[in-house]
Amino acid sequence: MNGRISNFMQVAGIRRYTMSEGPECGLRVLDCDNGKLRFLLNESKALDVMQLYHEGQNLSFISKNGYTARETPFANRFEGGMLYTCGLDSVGGGDGVEQHGTHHNTPAKVTRAECSENGILVEAEMRETELFGKNLVFRRRVFSTVGSDTLEISDTLENRGQRDENYCILYHVNLGFPFLDAGVELAGEAEEVFPRTPWAKKNLADRAHITAPVANQEEMCYYLKMKTPQIAAVNHTLGKKFVLAWSGDTLPHFVQWKCMAAGDYALGLEPSTTELDERFAYRTIKANEELNFTVTFSVQPAGN
Repeated sequence: MNGRISNFMQVAGIRRYTMSEGPECGLRVLDCDNGKLRFLLNESKALDVMQLYHEGQNLSFISKNGYTARETPFANRFEGGMLYTCGLDSVGGGDGVEQHGTHHNTPAKVTRAECSENGILVEAEMRETELFGKNLVFRRRVFSTVGSDTLEISDTLENRGQRDENYCILYHVNLGFPFLDAGVELAGEAEEVFPRTPWAKKNLADRAHITAPVANQEEMCYYLKMKTPQIAAVNHTLGKKFVLAWSGDTLPHFVQWKCMAAGDYALGLEPSTTELDERFAYRTIKANEELNFTVTFSVQPAGN
């Protein structure tokens, strides 16, 4: 270890704690800081990323619901967060299914949590099982090098059952103020863009441009066919660019959620196995098969 360092927590560390007040009471959190990025992992909720900070500045959208340990209807519970993993039974909504699925509400069993000169590494697993039915194991690996601007999330879905199973997954990545603000622009090569609603179609020309908040404005959603599995949001005022990359082979679809409504001001960037509504389709994982999914967050200078 560098002789100038008395304790490695001077440069990076992990703190584990349990929230103790209000609706958050009982949530288990891993608070990770690599010296450049700080990311909060929700052990109680699929090891999803509650919040992401870069050099002390928040990038994430947190809804007015905040975080809750309670099982309430989706509209009263959805926190946004930096990453909300949707699936494996539902993406979007529909009759008889939980909106955006049940996976996010599955507690994670942390199997490894360490901070060393090699970086911060957290691993966990979640199981989705039923008597005489499915036996799915979802393993998550979160890694960030000390002092880096990048966070890597690597997931493995394993079917330990004796039959093929349907699944879907969508990585709901949510940007919010102060990173998200008027003048932010999206940069990414979309070969095709399909608006989800008439309102989205009406505003198609401004899809990639972020405006100031507008009271009670309807949300907009677009299906994008990306030339490469990468997209960026650029904030020239802050001089920062958020870059999202993903495994295009296992996440072949991409959804953009743009909500400019005052009080619900958010931008969702969502690699997925499927689109929504009438365009929704399950994929199949065979018995004893493993599938790998990756998403990577990085923050770069806006000019790069």
